[in-house]
Amino acid sequence: MDVPTKPHLPRLNTKLACFKLLIRGSRIERFGVFILETIPRGKRVIQYTGERISAREAMCRTARMFLAGKTGRVYTVRLNRRSMLDGSVGGSGAEFINHSCDPNLTMRKTGGKIFLYSFRKIRAGEELTVDYGLRCSCPCHCGFSNCRGTMCHI
Repeated sequence: MDVPTKPHLPRLNTKLACFKLLIRGSRIERFGVFILETIPRGKRVIQYTGERISAREAMCRTARMFLAGKTGRVYTVRLNRRSMLDGSVGGSGAEFINHSCDPNLTMRKTGGKIFLYSFRKIRAGEELTVDYGLRCSCPCHCGFSNCRGTMCHI
């Protein structure tokens, strides 16, 4: 299967969001997801959706994009040891939630689905963030005082 060639334009599936959300420019990275109303701690915010692919296919897509010199982004989240969701195909908009070393969301896997929940009270206007917990040395641009400088989960 080929890597999508069209740029992934920001869109939000409001049916999968439990609160009023907006995608717009972010100080962290290109686009971000912002909340338009206050969210209490521990509430489901949005479901992360996308094409279900194997971990091997996710690696192949990433490698093909890199080798082709494409400037696209990778929007994959691990479901289990063998499966991932590629948010660039059928994503809910949650794929635009940026990484932060001081996140306000956490991911939970339930019944083969991924949901993002509020880690703390989130005020209207805040950008939604999650700790990607990657195993790599990708630089972090969250800008928080406790920034690790990398998206790698230590």
